[in-house]
Amino acid sequence: MKNSLLFTLLLLGLFSCVKDDINDTSTSIPDKEARTYAGGKTTIFANTSFSFDNPAPNLSSDNLAMHLAGDMQFEQAFVTAPAAVNPGLGAQFNNTSCISCHPKDGRARFPQDINSNSGFFLRTSIPGTDIHGGPNPTPGFGGQLQNHAIYGKTPEVKFTISYQDLPVHFKDGTTIILQKPIYGITDSYIPMPAQAMFSPRIGPPVYGLGLLEAIKASDLLKNEDVLDENEDEISGKANRVWDPVSKTHQIGRFGWKGGAPSVMVQSAGAYHGDMGLTSPLFPHEADAGQTNGSPLALSTPEISQEILDQIEIYCQTLAVPAARNLDDPMVIQGFQIFEDANCVACHIPKHITGIIQGVPAISNQTIYPYTDLLLHDMGDDLADNRPEFLANGNEWQTRPLWGIGLTNLVNGHTNFLHDGRARNLEEAILWHGGEAKKSKEYYTDLTKKERTSLLAFLNAI
Repeated sequence: MKNSLLFTLLLLGLFSCVKDDINDTSTSIPDKEARTYAGGKTTIFANTSFSFDNPAPNLSSDNLAMHLAGDMQFEQAFVTAPAAVNPGLGAQFNNTSCISCHPKDGRARFPQDINSNSGFFLRTSIPGTDIHGGPNPTPGFGGQLQNHAIYGKTPEVKFTISYQDLPVHFKDGTTIILQKPIYGITDSYIPMPAQAMFSPRIGPPVYGLGLLEAIKASDLLKNEDVLDENEDEISGKANRVWDPVSKTHQIGRFGWKGGAPSVMVQSAGAYHGDMGLTSPLFPHEADAGQTNGSPLALSTPEISQEILDQIEIYCQTLAVPAARNLDDPMVIQGFQIFEDANCVACHIPKHITGIIQGVPAISNQTIYPYTDLLLHDMGDDLADNRPEFLANGNEWQTRPLWGIGLTNLVNGHTNFLHDGRARNLEEAILWHGGEAKKSKEYYTDLTKKERTSLLAFLNAI
């Protein structure tokens, strides 16, 4: 009897330990304090609707002055020339200001009307490459389709959209219907070449860009595994793109496919493609019909180098919002699931920045952006089938996750991914395929409580 009682107690203790191990949330997230300061010393504790548009708190007085000047430029709306203030809006354009595509320095909402003024647009190219190995501009349209025009001019195209339902089934019997957007064009001002390719894009957040730019190239390349030599089925690669500043190929860090090497080039490219504004980096007009032959170059750029410098500092030195609720047991459990699902293979949590000359605030910072800034095959359902330098039609750059849980508070929506198709974070996970297929399947096998925990972690960082 005594031996039987002892055996029973041992069994109860064993099962108790197993249960405690499964549900144990008493441990803390490693490096919790460092993770809280997601942007290192540029971190700001601002859990408000203005969490994304603050200057980094550690700026020098000179950098702060430049940041504030850039803030003013970021909000400027451009109009038709001639005008006393902000003239030069392209004859064809997608929007009229930086802030219109990056509201409150955050994420653009997917538009209810696909042709309204919004942060949405379509890139275009035809097979082949340009002289630098980049996308080959579509004759008569260039690299981006403009669906608006100034008075007396005609938009290049109007966008169209339809949807295909894609059901996703969870192990617990839950089913979610994803809506796959199918894009097209109509009302083309000239016939669209039959071989033209389109790639949808939507304006991403702009905080923390300087920190991402400051990560050493050698550190990014350490995470490349193009041939999947470690056989984990994940083979990230860096894009190598043309830099019009250095006149060399550099690692692509910005844009949905890593198509821009720096904040400066990304900003000047947005002025040019989105608003039709020339600058020292892009001196040629991008209006419809001028992409063949020799496009017109203005003697005086519409965006000066001084403005580009101000915009560069502004985007480089926006504060990163602090992580929140890292002591919450549900968040702690979600962290463990994030690790176990191997999300960290691409969304690498930690980086240390190098030195950016003239901007000490973003130099030598320990940061937690949760990205490797590398390209990954994300599967056929997310593919745009359009190459961009080394990125093929299935590849996208890993997006940073810091601050993502504040999107609804700041921008009033939860539209994610390169074209805003995901209506919430769960849908964003479910769209993952290709190299991320196993991680998505891990998620669909979880219980409802476990899925909620993972989402709680993502909303916390």
